[in-house]
Amino acid sequence: MARRPTIKEVSKLAGVSFKTVSRVLNNEKNVSDETRRRVEQVVAELNFRPSLAARTLAGRKSFQVALLYDNPSPYYVYHLQAGAQERCHELGYRLLIQPVVAESADLVQEVAALIDETHLDGLILSPPVTESVALLEELDRRGLPYVRIEPGFRRDEGRSTTIDDVAAARDLTAHLIDLGHRAIAFITGPETHISSVERLEGYRAALDAHGIAFDPALIVAGDYSFPSGREAARRLLGGASRPTAIFAGNDDMAAGALAVAHELDIGVPDELSIAGFDDSDLAAAVWPPLTTVRQPVRELAWAAADLLLSDNRKLDRLTLDYDLVIRASTGAAH
Repeated sequence: MARRPTIKEVSKLAGVSFKTVSRVLNNEKNVSDETRRRVEQVVAELNFRPSLAARTLAGRKSFQVALLYDNPSPYYVYHLQAGAQERCHELGYRLLIQPVVAESADLVQEVAALIDETHLDGLILSPPVTESVALLEELDRRGLPYVRIEPGFRRDEGRSTTIDDVAAARDLTAHLIDLGHRAIAFITGPETHISSVERLEGYRAALDAHGIAFDPALIVAGDYSFPSGREAARRLLGGASRPTAIFAGNDDMAAGALAVAHELDIGVPDELSIAGFDDSDLAAAVWPPLTTVRQPVRELAWAAADLLLSDNRKLDRLTLDYDLVIRASTGAAH
C-alpha cells in the first residue's frame, strides 16, 4: 500500500510552515491569495488528504456537521443529501445524515446526544424539523450554528434558504385555470410542513384572482407519500362529480393520483389533468410525465451548507428561483 503524504511534506514543497498549510486546509482567512494557491497546488499534486482526527486535535473543530430530515419522499431526501454533501466535501467537512421524527417528544434529547457524541460544528435543518421551537431554543442555548431550509416561522432570524412556495403554487394553479379548468382539486401535504400550508395558500390565491369559488370538498389531505396521493385520488375520483384537474402538493402524491387514474381508465390529460410539485426524478419517469414546479432542492441544500460553513457568504437568507415545468400530464379542460 502506498504511503500517504504528510502535512510536513506539503509544507516543505510549498515553502511554508505546516501551520500555514493547516490554515489553508481549514479555510482560514489570514493567508495571502498567493500562498493559498501555492499550498493548494502542492496538495493537488500530492493528492494529500488530511486526517480528520489530526485536524480535530489541531483545533477546536470536529469538521463534522449533520443534516436532519423528516420527509417520506425518497427523491426529495436524495437531492437534499446530495446538495449538502457536495458543498461540505468542497469545504473539507464530513456530513452526517440523521433521520428524525420532528414531532417526537424525544427530538431535542436525540439531537443533543448526537451533538455531544460527535462534537458537531453545526446543523442543517430541513422541514419540518425547522419548525421545532424547542430544538431551536436548545441550539441557541448551546450557541451551535445552524441553517434552516424552508423555515416556516422566524424567517427574519438566523440563516436560511427557501423558495416562494405561495407564488409557485399560485402560478401552477393559474396554469390549470388558463387551460379551462374550474373544478381543480388539491391534495395537501402534512400540516406540520410549512410548504404544504403555503402551497394551499397559493392555490387559493389563484382561484380568488380568477373569480373561482373555493370548494372545501375538493381539498383532500395527504402526507407527501405515494400511497397518500393514491388514497386521496380514490376519494376525489370515486364519486359521481369529479374534478377535471388535480394539483398534488408534491410529485409523489401526484404519481399516486396518476396511478389511480390509470386504474379507473381515466385518460390523462384528455379527461383529467394532474400536476405535482418539486420536479423530482419521479416526475419525468411516470407516464404521462408530470407538469410540476421545479423546486431546486439540491441547490437549497448546497446553499444551506455554504451559509453554514463558508467564510465568503454575504447574506444570511437566500431565496432561490423556481420554474414551472409544463409536461404532458396537463391539457385543456373538456
